[in-house]
Amino acid sequence: MKLLSRDDFREGVFARDNHRCVFCEKAAVDAHHIIERRLWPDGGYYMDNGASVCEEHHLACERTDISVEDVRHACGITKIIVPPHLYDDHVYDKWGNPVLPDGKRGRGELFHDESVQKVIKEHLKDFTPYVKYPRTFHLPSSPGIHDDDKVNSDLSTLLVGDVIITEKMDGENTSMYGDHIHARSLDSRGGEDRAWVKQFHSRIRHDIPTGWRVCGENLWAQHSIGYDSLRSYFYGFSIWDERNVCLSWDETLLYLDVLGITPVPVLYRGPFNEDVLREREKFHIKQWSNTEGFVIRPARAFTFAEFKKCVFKWVRAGHVQTTKHWRAGRAFTPNGIRKDVV
Repeated sequence: MKLLSRDDFREGVFARDNHRCVFCEKAAVDAHHIIERRLWPDGGYYMDNGASVCEEHHLACERTDISVEDVRHACGITKIIVPPHLYDDHVYDKWGNPVLPDGKRGRGELFHDESVQKVIKEHLKDFTPYVKYPRTFHLPSSPGIHDDDKVNSDLSTLLVGDVIITEKMDGENTSMYGDHIHARSLDSRGGEDRAWVKQFHSRIRHDIPTGWRVCGENLWAQHSIGYDSLRSYFYGFSIWDERNVCLSWDETLLYLDVLGITPVPVLYRGPFNEDVLREREKFHIKQWSNTEGFVIRPARAFTFAEFKKCVFKWVRAGHVQTTKHWRAGRAFTPNGIRKDVV
């Protein structure tokens, strides 16, 4: 893809579409960003992210009355491009909100923006209160990078204030709300490996504030690493409030304690620098057989939109020993709990 300047983007999109609205053939007045430019780290000025529209259809696209897929089809665009922190095999609306198979929408990083709330107000009834946990970028030095993984080399956000480095637990990413629980997919179903965590959620869900969610690892079943002395089958690593803000680490520990949730092990807290990173990498290389890696985040609170610049992971090479659909038709082996845990 070639990133264009704002003027070249407008001129190029108009020229491709013969200066006509792709929906009604009226004179084009705007080169519409199919996926909102604020979601892109570089502004998203790519030909395959643009559509020539008249004033009426520009507003319809902004309001999401017209789907992203219909816009691409009208332009004859066959190559799907999305911002690097989104998934090119997922469906999104113009504002980066994921569209679920049943037509409902999850809440993306711009959902709470006042300008977005105003423009999509007629569709707010279509949204679930649930949020898909975002993609975590790899550190550039992470050995376990695969073809479909994303890397962020800009670590500048970590240089302000303390960071928290935690162990990356090898489980299933799980989010809990007061009225719902799901794995990474918002419409994930049950199963033997999810029975324990669902029962645990039923005991604590009334203490989760309305609109908040607790994110952590469901560790009941062995994945690529087997654990024999867990303190719990659920380890928490973040809590998000009703405005989709991730609480500071100190606040996270406070609420996890109130809920009776075991936090992921903290490996380091303090200023971030190259020496800290290299020492942590050396430790995990030595512990290669029984660790997946580690995660770095700021100790401060941060917004959902900041996630892609704030949270990084380092994963050992060859860590994943299971297939993408590893749950299908397999017999699960439970991990072990410490004998002193009631």
